[in-house]
Amino acid sequence: MNKVELAVIGAGPAGLAAAIEAAQLGVKVVVFDENAQPGGQLFKQIHKFFGSREHRAGTRGFRIGQELLAQTEELGVKVNLGSTVFGLDKRNLWVLKEGKTEVYQADAVIVAAGASENALAFPGSTLPGVMTAGAAQTFINLHRVLPGKKVLMVGSGNVGLIVSYQLMQAGAEVVGLVEAAPSIGGYGVHAAKIKRAGVPLFLGHTIAEAIGEHQVESAVLTKLNESFQPIPGSEITLEVDTICIAVGLTPMMELARMAGAELKYVPKLGGHVPVNNDNMETSITGMFVAGDVCGVEEASSAMEEGRLAGVTAAEYLKHIAGKAAADRKALIREQLSAIRNGTFGNKEHLKDKVKEENTLGLRFSGTPSKDELDSCPGVPSEGRLAKGPVAVIECVQEIPCNPCEQVCPKGAIKVGKPITSLPQLTENACNGCASCVTACPGLAIVTVDRTYDENKALVTFPYEYLPLPETGATVHAVNRQGERICYGQVVKVRNNKKADGTVAISLAVPEEYAMEVRSMAKGGTK
Repeated sequence: MNKVELAVIGAGPAGLAAAIEAAQLGVKVVVFDENAQPGGQLFKQIHKFFGSREHRAGTRGFRIGQELLAQTEELGVKVNLGSTVFGLDKRNLWVLKEGKTEVYQADAVIVAAGASENALAFPGSTLPGVMTAGAAQTFINLHRVLPGKKVLMVGSGNVGLIVSYQLMQAGAEVVGLVEAAPSIGGYGVHAAKIKRAGVPLFLGHTIAEAIGEHQVESAVLTKLNESFQPIPGSEITLEVDTICIAVGLTPMMELARMAGAELKYVPKLGGHVPVNNDNMETSITGMFVAGDVCGVEEASSAMEEGRLAGVTAAEYLKHIAGKAAADRKALIREQLSAIRNGTFGNKEHLKDKVKEENTLGLRFSGTPSKDELDSCPGVPSEGRLAKGPVAVIECVQEIPCNPCEQVCPKGAIKVGKPITSLPQLTENACNGCASCVTACPGLAIVTVDRTYDENKALVTFPYEYLPLPETGATVHAVNRQGERICYGQVVKVRNNKKADGTVAISLAVPEEYAMEVRSMAKGGTK
């Protein structure tokens, strides 16, 4: 019997954050993970995170993973990889490593086992070429292998939207994205990115069949009625070689259930989840949970939950007490609450409750409507647009994010509290410096200068594809729907190292297209 003070099951964002927080308070921590390398989903996430500076907003996921791993090493946290915890009885763990079983007795346990991807059954779903979005993300971002050249994405949550974008960055063509609901399920800024790239969104559709003899060769889509039933005669056939499934996640609560923890079925959180109090403690004394195992959210939320569980475990183990513990937990809860506010913040499981679903923005179709843009506090007036370069912030949903505010040297952008507030532009304070263009994780900001030339405007937009265009090149300029609407000349390509791969491209376009051009076609040189 091996004895440990604190055992953390799972070396993903929640588990590593929990281990770091507890170790900082003097707890001896041992982490177990079945994978060959730690970090969980972080090392597959090459996009920039939302949130605030405290949540590492604007930092790409794999870099956050590198930071967490460096901290665990500095703090002396022992991370056991290739170690599958297959049994849990209160605070006793059975671990399989290299074909041998070891038993550990822990004074406290944090279960941060994450979640698993849901499957979707349809005719042809067992053909080679059908895979989960997470598998495709593993191929391209970990192994640098392109799983297919013509991809269909099924599901419009953040996973489906983000992986679609990353597949295009890796060189694949995303032939379409299919969503059974009449609206996008994930962040509108993610949907807008793939719309600008020309990806068609088949809302109110589902996949009916995958066709192929030895592998996927095409996919049949069908339109759905208001009762989500197929409409005969509405079938569409797309030529694809890969079908990615992104239809949600299910919390991996099996170990908590095995240990006897009380569970609750909450559909909005992904299914059955361990009941926990506001300290992340389960019904079993000394057992805590954090991350997707207790409800599917974003990695930023998982890390904050991990920190809270780590502090609470340290308090349970008597490494911190009283006001010091209360103050530390209160600060983490405040940061966690900030992330959960707004349109998508429908989870409040710290109090074992779920908020009523906020309907704001849930009918989003991939691009902001004219009414949304006209009422958006980040869009400048016609009068200001006529005076010179100015930022245009097309952020119309309450997303927890404020790097634009933090990076603006003139203080012209205000998000305030909560950080889910829409960015407000003080237009006369903005000089169009474009710092916010590359800082925005959602790539939702451009600058427009209608005074650039007598007949031309200068539009500066974010760009994350390779190869980059050369200065002076003539390219196809595209609108929010990805339609090629005019030619533009590349005036400047700003590839600042601080922007970490987000390049600002300034394009001279006919003045009448100033408020329509939002990017350039990938490989769209004339």
